[in-house]
Amino acid sequence: MVDPMTNTVSHKRVERHTFHHLPNPNHQQQQHQNHSSAPSITHHVPKYVADEMKAAETQPPKLVRMHSASSSQPVDHALKETSPFLGGGRVVGGRVIRGDKTASTYDLVERMYFLYVRVVKARDLPAIDVTGSLDPFVEVRVGNYRGITKHFEKKQNPEWNQVFAFSRERMQASVLEVVIKDKDLVKDDFVGVIKFDINEVPLRVPPDSPLAPQWYRLEDKKGEKIKGELMLAVWIGTQADETFPDAWHSDAATPVDNTPATSTVMRSKVYHAPRLWYVRVNVVEAQGLVPSEKTRFPEVYAKVQMGNQVLKTKTCQARTFSALWNEDLLFVAAEPFEDHLVLSVEDRVGPGKDEIIGRVIIPLSSLEKRADDRIIHSRWFNLEKPVAVDVDQLKKDKFSSRIHLRACLDGGYHVFDESTHYSSDLCPTAKQFWRPPIGMLQLGILNAVGLHPMKTRDGRGTADTYCVAKYGHKWVRTRTLIDNLSPKYNEQYTWEVFDAATVLTVGVFDNSQLGEKGSNGKDLKIGKVRIRISTLETGRVYTHSYPLLVLHPTGVKKMGELHLAIRFTCISFANMLCQYSRPLLPKMHYIRPFNVMQLDMLRHQAVNIVALRLGRAEPPLRKEVVEYMSDVDSHLWSMRRSKANFLRLMTVFSGLFTAGKWFGDICMWKNPITTVLVHVLYLMLACFPELILPTVFLYMFLIGIWNYRYRPRYPPHMNTKISQAEAVHPDELDEEFDTFPTSRSPELVGMRYDRLRSVAGRIQTVIGDIATQGERFQALLSWRDPRATAIFVIFCLVAALVLFVTPFQVIAALAGFYMMRHPRFRYRTPSVPINFFRRLPVRTDSML
Repeated sequence: MVDPMTNTVSHKRVERHTFHHLPNPNHQQQQHQNHSSAPSITHHVPKYVADEMKAAETQPPKLVRMHSASSSQPVDHALKETSPFLGGGRVVGGRVIRGDKTASTYDLVERMYFLYVRVVKARDLPAIDVTGSLDPFVEVRVGNYRGITKHFEKKQNPEWNQVFAFSRERMQASVLEVVIKDKDLVKDDFVGVIKFDINEVPLRVPPDSPLAPQWYRLEDKKGEKIKGELMLAVWIGTQADETFPDAWHSDAATPVDNTPATSTVMRSKVYHAPRLWYVRVNVVEAQGLVPSEKTRFPEVYAKVQMGNQVLKTKTCQARTFSALWNEDLLFVAAEPFEDHLVLSVEDRVGPGKDEIIGRVIIPLSSLEKRADDRIIHSRWFNLEKPVAVDVDQLKKDKFSSRIHLRACLDGGYHVFDESTHYSSDLCPTAKQFWRPPIGMLQLGILNAVGLHPMKTRDGRGTADTYCVAKYGHKWVRTRTLIDNLSPKYNEQYTWEVFDAATVLTVGVFDNSQLGEKGSNGKDLKIGKVRIRISTLETGRVYTHSYPLLVLHPTGVKKMGELHLAIRFTCISFANMLCQYSRPLLPKMHYIRPFNVMQLDMLRHQAVNIVALRLGRAEPPLRKEVVEYMSDVDSHLWSMRRSKANFLRLMTVFSGLFTAGKWFGDICMWKNPITTVLVHVLYLMLACFPELILPTVFLYMFLIGIWNYRYRPRYPPHMNTKISQAEAVHPDELDEEFDTFPTSRSPELVGMRYDRLRSVAGRIQTVIGDIATQGERFQALLSWRDPRATAIFVIFCLVAALVLFVTPFQVIAALAGFYMMRHPRFRYRTPSVPINFFRRLPVRTDSML
């Protein structure tokens, strides 16, 4: 075995880094319950399926390697590299071996077999009721699981066109029963049945054409033919089947003794977030304003509203009946443009009392679109004055007031709808600026193990989980697996990659829409994984089990593990390399940049719009899911994040600190041999200064080649030590999870405010010290201290003359030897240049 961290053969290290999957007690108990009535599943499925199942079960246990970052953290929180047997073959060292030539495009997930039943329609059904009517529906049953179609009232030729999928892992019978029943208030009446031997069902694997449905004659309970026919299609398929996303699934439903879960909130779906635009409204001026009181000049401002977004200009206190603002107001809009710009000019009559002078409604579809910085022609709009008090039902009469606007849809920007640190898309809104994709990203969501119970059902802890993956405009959602703490999803999805400096986010959630609360309950977050595309090697298959780490008010908690398979395939290597020379954001972000406050406000509005649109899909992606996947609270302050960022800063400068300490030891002659060698090297560089830069670059080249053997073989993952989540104080956690604005008592808020003032005071001091050093450099030639500036100017003149007549090598050698002089030639007090620099004046004297 070769150790992935050192690429050396070491039996001891293999023993420390190699593990086997331990059996999950919940999973074993569930499997025992599912198979209690079926000693061997392979006896109830076709032979070709049973042989593949048996071959998969005889594979050796998955080998797992533990990966931990340089900052060590608990072993339980480390990343595990696995070697699963996927649809394309066994994954070993990131490469697929023993590939199956018949495998479909779903080669990053384990192949799962389902019994598909398509119920199309029926004809000539017999009447059961005394009245001669029939309310038919179909019940499809395999062992202990059943699926039910909707029923039609008084219809003997109904059409359903509904698909049912029964997982082979839960099939407990060898017979498929398709029963037509008559809906009744008390007890449903039997109409007819059709039975199939599952061993005789044909196999269908895409790209084979869909199986053609056939008419089948109904039978009674005794097996005799009766009146009526049912059109069906029955086949064995995998999750690569086209009907898989929309089918009713037995592994996402409760057994027959409970109500079957037929709601669409259980299904897997692909969502496309709406294309977002920035709306720029430049409010120039207004003329002909007529206030209600003729004896005073109005104090007016313009208010622009678009949906739930409301922005106002500054109040203009003019001495005429005109107002001048010339302010830019920014909004976020989504296609198709359903909202309108509602602009009103209001007069501040008194404190807290505003009066509408006039308003105008502008459809967004009428605005001009631009993708660059060209000037948009301004337009005058007549203001309509409301007469009635109720502004929603107004009778308006036009008059001479008008407003001057310059409005457009800015498509040259990228609209951020997620945290800027974890952006999954950097393309501008205008599609004419999109470049060809550089690669394809494939994600296989395999399974989750060891999940924490999120709810209680029948006196035991359980969870109804689904996964959501987000990259770019494409969101995907797996099917919900009911009552399973070790769910197997085995669903594969693909994205186009336009920029490698982007992040894929995968989250796991508990579906709370199935209980008594219904849609009132919020889906609970279990954990998420982030993977930066630039950290993936091209063509390598990454199969890892990621820890789902979540920060709770009680501390960090591992909620389980998520098993993923990821592959990044390059389409154009040249285009991918060219990306590193291009700006990260579209051109408009640098020509007319936004400030931090504008970006935060616009990102907040964009997330709300995306959450609203995805929440209107079926099944809906709820707002709490969109917000968690988009990291909406990443900009909020917390003591833990501040400490973590400070330690990150210290880690970045640790190399400089180490080099400074090493040079200090050289200057103090702690190791005379090393110091002499450094003197010799320095003398060589001083005599041949043209070798300095080549030596530096050669040294960096050798370091890069040396570090290649230690390169990471796994994507980065959540690290509790880097996040400062292990030793965080409980009160700091409570403060981080507090609402905004706060909901805590005034005494507790006061204590936290004092603590924040203390921390901010230290940060203020450090920032002030950095500014002080910069101001001293500026004071050298500013003549704020005339004597110090005169001394420095004379020194510069003398230095210029000396450097002109003295070879540079001599000056460099003398300066270096002076810096590295022996301690007996040193003084304990600071040197003359330092004393001179510290005496220079700074701007602290001017601060209040």
